[in-house]
Amino acid sequence: MPAQFMNFIPIGVRYMLVSALAFALMSSCVKLVSTHGIPVFEIVAARAIVSLIISYVDVKRKGISIWGNNKKLLVARGVAGSLALVCVYYAVATLPLAEATILQYMHPVFTAILALVFLRERVQASTAICIACCILGLGLIVSPNLSAESAAELPMFSVIVALLGALGSAVAYVIVKRLSKSEDSSVIIFYFPLIALPFSLFLLGDGFVMPNTEALFLLLFVGIFTQIGQVGLTKSMQTVAAGKATAYSYVQVVFSIILGVFLFNEIPSGWTLAGGALIIIGALINVFGSVKPKPSELKKVSG
Repeated sequence: MPAQFMNFIPIGVRYMLVSALAFALMSSCVKLVSTHGIPVFEIVAARAIVSLIISYVDVKRKGISIWGNNKKLLVARGVAGSLALVCVYYAVATLPLAEATILQYMHPVFTAILALVFLRERVQASTAICIACCILGLGLIVSPNLSAESAAELPMFSVIVALLGALGSAVAYVIVKRLSKSEDSSVIIFYFPLIALPFSLFLLGDGFVMPNTEALFLLLFVGIFTQIGQVGLTKSMQTVAAGKATAYSYVQVVFSIILGVFLFNEIPSGWTLAGGALIIIGALINVFGSVKPKPSELKKVSG
């Protein structure tokens, strides 16, 4: 039965679900390693090092050039992704987690708009409903912790940086969709750590902290889960519309709730469960709303 159910889910959706789970695991590792006093930019650099090595080996295994064909667009993807990553981490460090999270998850909305403008992809009704459900679900998750007072105290610069991070992620996703027509997925992934590593080391400066054994392993897993997430994301972008694919990134919130219970003993509130249910409903609408009946099935219905 599970195998039959998985076969019913489009391959692009499966890639995105794997990506969402991997990124949720990566975030859990980041949260764990930060308790060891490791600076944010050092975590980013460690993540980039692991991804760079794995990506390089993967490209060489395929026997293709690591530099790709459209170098300018590949560099642009790396720059956009690196800037988005730095903005997201800065927002998490300087904003309350709830506010930083909901601002970060604006990127599928930006992606759908950018895909409409630059890729001429029509936003399907199922995708629009999915995004609306997911945004409402996220609102239910964070709304008990929001008030007019706390909103007034939020540093505007950090809010702008968080929104820029969401926009940067959307730009990176749309560029990946464009690159998928001419580049191998491994080359596209390789350029992200290639740009992110020197960028994060520059921002780290002399703030390096020597990790202990546990922190070192956690940093390693940050890179590994990131690589899995990037592969799933890139593969998904190559098989489904950009706006529809990134809508599934909201499922990462559900995975994070589950991991929070088991790893950090964070019991979700009723608001969180209600929000998670809306996110799942939105994802299912996106899946089943995009399934078109086969011509043979239409004949059976009409006949």
